[in-house]
Amino acid sequence: MLRQYPLTKAQTIALFEKYPSPFHLYDEKQIRANARRLKKAFDWMPGFKNYFAVKALPNPFIMKILKEEGMGADCSSLAELVLSEKAGITGENIMFTSNDTPAEEFVLARKLGAIINLDDISHIDFLEKASGTPELLSFRYNPGRLKEGNVIIGKPEEAKYGLTRDQIIEAYKIAKSKGVKRFGLHTMVASNELSEEYHVGTARMLFELVVEISRATGIRIEMIDMGGGYGIPYHPGDKEVDLEMVSRLIKKDYDELIVGNGLAPLEIVMENGRMVTGPFGWLVSRVRHIKNIYRRYAGLDASMANLMRPGMYGSYHHITVLGKEKLANDHKYDVTGPLCENNDKFAVERMLPELEIGDAIVIHCTGAHGHAMGFNYNGQLRSAELLLRENGEVEQIRRAETLDDYFATLNFEKLEGFKA
Repeated sequence: MLRQYPLTKAQTIALFEKYPSPFHLYDEKQIRANARRLKKAFDWMPGFKNYFAVKALPNPFIMKILKEEGMGADCSSLAELVLSEKAGITGENIMFTSNDTPAEEFVLARKLGAIINLDDISHIDFLEKASGTPELLSFRYNPGRLKEGNVIIGKPEEAKYGLTRDQIIEAYKIAKSKGVKRFGLHTMVASNELSEEYHVGTARMLFELVVEISRATGIRIEMIDMGGGYGIPYHPGDKEVDLEMVSRLIKKDYDELIVGNGLAPLEIVMENGRMVTGPFGWLVSRVRHIKNIYRRYAGLDASMANLMRPGMYGSYHHITVLGKEKLANDHKYDVTGPLCENNDKFAVERMLPELEIGDAIVIHCTGAHGHAMGFNYNGQLRSAELLLRENGEVEQIRRAETLDDYFATLNFEKLEGFKA
């Protein structure tokens, strides 16, 4: 079910007077309710925790809210580790899963006490040299052709992530020989996946691997991280993932494979980001120009710098025109931004009400991988992030960039004396 934008046109126009357009708006009340829904659905799982994928929405105010709702942080970079610490998330409430990892990231992860997921068998020695070998260590499994991926994350056998089945058995043996006492297992094989069967199949795959590892090495895996990838309904007709069904079917496999083989309790965690915040964010923009040539174009004051997914993946994001919700969608537009790239489009040949310059446009489901994927091509500045609080007030949680921010890394005084 597509979530309705929570403000009226009048409230939105008032925000335009206070904050530069465009901006991202997030709904605290709905984010909290969704976090509780996720926790309740899987409350039978031993030690269940969702490690919020910081890459989806790297804002410490959002992270602090989710920490209060019992979530940890799934980090993949130095900056994300720092954000987690700033939000008060430390220790084993951080899951650090990186690839092509520099030494300084392992050093900080160890300092913060994070659970470390290694992406390659060679990283065992690299980690040891960089920061020492921790007592708890986890490995990321890539099932190759045994599991299908999807368009966003790609086919597992073509992905750069993780260890093969043979490598992961050997990795646990090496880790054990280096003094590791506690062991975890991780995978991440899909993104924005709406199929309940897919998620259940991922859990069963990991349960089977836990049994195999135990038999081959004598090691007891204490925790599995099933990754994230739970999808959200971007189209009005899409259905949400039935979390209760997924939970019920995973429990059946858990009882068969883990309890049945004497390997319980096995902690089960996830690292969802998109499904936690994605539906509860909106990119709010205004129509700047209307252009009629071979097609009709509605040019916004937002661009791919604010939301990359449509241009990068061809992804659908629903569009609402505030104040025109009840009018017929009888005009066809390409909805575009100002970048000098022809894929700077939010929609292609989308049927909408007739648009006018100044119309307030709401692009739905931007609460994950929206602002986070922003960039500065063409000198475009990244927008503000606003939070609709539970009491109905709107608070700025990240200001919009300025030209001073954009030029901060340049030395114009040095330029004056520079000889070309």
